[in-house]
Amino acid sequence: MAFETPTAEDLGLFLNLDEIDGARAGFLISTAVKLCQAVVKPLPEGAEPVVLSAAARAYINPQSISYETIGPQSVQRPQGSGGLYLTKADKTALKSAAGRGGAFTVDPTPATADPSPSYPIDDDYGPGMDWEPGWGWH
Repeated sequence: MAFETPTAEDLGLFLNLDEIDGARAGFLISTAVKLCQAVVKPLPEGAEPVVLSAAARAYINPQSISYETIGPQSVQRPQGSGGLYLTKADKTALKSAAGRGGAFTVDPTPATADPSPSYPIDDDYGPGMDWEPGWGWH
């Protein structure tokens, strides 16, 4: 299964909103997709949550307001919690979904390598000769 672009309805469910501005949500989702494609292209299956997360941040807090007071209510949001951007965790999740990032092993041995020893073998040394403890083969 390939990546499927989330819909405005998906964003509304993600944000737990009864009503959502479809045109604005669609624009933010398509922009979030382009932003994610700057990290990984083509977007892999499993990138949908990252797209929704980026679009949701921009939908909820488009002006990047960090502190707001209305009457007796005040809200303080984390620095950089608005606008359309990808967090470090978002980028890591995209790379992981694409099968990139993390530890890996590189085997430098050529496929044509022969497992037999490449050093000269001395037939006059080792088993088949007399072993004398402390002195070795002779």
